[in-house]
Amino acid sequence: MINIAVLGYGTVGSGVVEVINTNHESINKKAGEEIRIKYVLDLRDFPGDPVEKVLVHDYETIINDPDVQVVVEVMGGVEPAYTFTKRALEAGKCVCTSNKELVARHGLELLEIAKEKEINYLFEASCGGGIPIIRPLNSSLTADEIDEISGILNGTTNYILSKMQAENADFEEVLKEAQQKGYAERNPEADVEGYDACRKIAILSSLAYGCHVNYEDIYTEGITKITVEDVKYASAMDMSIKLLATSKKAGDRFYAMVSPVLVGKDSPLYSVNDVFNAIFVHGNVLGDAMFYGSGAGKLPTASAVVADVVDCAKHLHRNIMMNWSSKKLDLMDIKEVVHPFFVRMKGNAASDGAAAEEVFGKVKMISIPDTEGEFAFITEPMSESSYGEKAEKLPQIITRIRVRA
Repeated sequence: MINIAVLGYGTVGSGVVEVINTNHESINKKAGEEIRIKYVLDLRDFPGDPVEKVLVHDYETIINDPDVQVVVEVMGGVEPAYTFTKRALEAGKCVCTSNKELVARHGLELLEIAKEKEINYLFEASCGGGIPIIRPLNSSLTADEIDEISGILNGTTNYILSKMQAENADFEEVLKEAQQKGYAERNPEADVEGYDACRKIAILSSLAYGCHVNYEDIYTEGITKITVEDVKYASAMDMSIKLLATSKKAGDRFYAMVSPVLVGKDSPLYSVNDVFNAIFVHGNVLGDAMFYGSGAGKLPTASAVVADVVDCAKHLHRNIMMNWSSKKLDLMDIKEVVHPFFVRMKGNAASDGAAAEEVFGKVKMISIPDTEGEFAFITEPMSESSYGEKAEKLPQIITRIRVRA
């Protein structure tokens, strides 16, 4: 029998309990042993809930019980999750988590403790919710040299952008609706400012490239400045706006960034809408592959956590090697990254288009009938620094969005 303790009985924690109870027989069969929830830790009481039978309020009960072999950390945040996780690993207990903030900040250290103790620290659910991506990177794709990971890694922002474009709706209006439906938190900053996607691409890049990528080094831009006019232009061009988290090899160097990007119909990411996520991977042998599914939500995320529990049960005293080393990956300065830019500018194409071409060179002009006093264009590929220098010469520029070439 494998005894587990679940830290946190919120959305994901209650999902973990539900998944184990619902699929108990098949999970036990796959694990090779019975998985038993011995404790659930939470500060709250849950009168009438069956979880009362295993509910504890003191972490010491769990850490001091030698029968607990696997700890499931689904508390979120850095503290006390970091302290609890570190103590569990040092006590020889495997840990499974969905906590991307903790993994992005302390994952390398926690993996090293697990390796030293010959146990496991697993975090499949931290990057794609229910989408399997870490396990494929860690096993199925090890014969490849991965040179790009790009993805829609946040369901909240994807829902907002999809809804804005489908209904020509305002950002604030759609955000309120997302909050009412439970897709966005009361404080949505981590999602809409891109921080959540940034942490996830840092974790995936660290695993894909075998070096440590510090999430604080990644250029991050959210979706709060995307307007109704932007989505109208996108529709007119048969494109869609996505918040993309990208890390890519350019020559012999790497860059990573999170920002709104215009993608065309030829991109597999174009039609990924609503709260769905998709992760695009390119390898030098594999070529292109895409992982698609529910990137968040109670049961999809819990399913990925429980899959890690099963993996821990099958490798109780054997460390599953992770390709994440302490060697830091030096990222290119974002100013050197090259792509086309979509630019909106005050004026009209007939009288002011020449000024745009004089500064930017050859551009593709775009105009839509219901937007007065402005026009738009797409530049040729150029570096971020080159765009910035040119844009300073045109104070009439309203905004710009990067274009996936």
